[in-house]
Amino acid sequence: MLSDDELLRFSRQILMPRFDIAGQEALLSARVLVIGAGGLGCPVALYLGAAGVGHLTLVDDDVIELANLQRQIAFETSQIGEPKAEVLAARVRSINPAASINVVNRRLAPDDFAHEVAEATLVLDCSDNFSTRFALNRACVAAGVPLISGAAIRGEGQLSVYDSRLPESPCYHCLYPEQGNEDLTCSEAGVIAPLVGMIGSAQAMEAIKVISGVGRPLVGRLLILDAWEMQWREMKLLKDPDCPVCGSK
Repeated sequence: MLSDDELLRFSRQILMPRFDIAGQEALLSARVLVIGAGGLGCPVALYLGAAGVGHLTLVDDDVIELANLQRQIAFETSQIGEPKAEVLAARVRSINPAASINVVNRRLAPDDFAHEVAEATLVLDCSDNFSTRFALNRACVAAGVPLISGAAIRGEGQLSVYDSRLPESPCYHCLYPEQGNEDLTCSEAGVIAPLVGMIGSAQAMEAIKVISGVGRPLVGRLLILDAWEMQWREMKLLKDPDCPVCGSK
């Protein structure tokens, strides 16, 4: 049962007939794991916390640097040197004090991924390296927990949802082979500031859709954004029957 404060706070969402109180209650009972508190993780955490997700776990082992402030919108100049996940959690709490937020200020080992994912309703990959993405994908497939993956670099972004609960859903490994991929980071290639906000906001929207059961999530579809041309392209993704991660599922 929603409290009077919750009915008022989330009234603009509850007003929507498809979403209604049932959708809001689903958000409030969800446990969402966010890996990365940078350019993607900031809008993801802020929007999901503001929208009423009941429990967030924010994972990031990094501290705020001056070069982050161009795009990581939850942070301020006065917070340089402070842990990203701690500062982001405090910012979410300032918007929605009722949100329960757990902070992990370290890089997760493979066993840690399995534990954290098993506790989650949904996982959002807001990281910036392939090793984390592959480890997180394996943990999500093993636990049967949906994974929303976003990426942004230069002026290009992409987004998809991998839901191993659905037999037809591919996993991240179906799209990218683990061998031969080299990390290309924003510090090496650059990134335009609003792009990470666009992709992160889209990840948050996909999370709300998966949790509430309203709408059609991006399962089996990859959205690719060229921000300079403002063009979205959609590619269909098929499950690889020989995938070493999800092929036998």
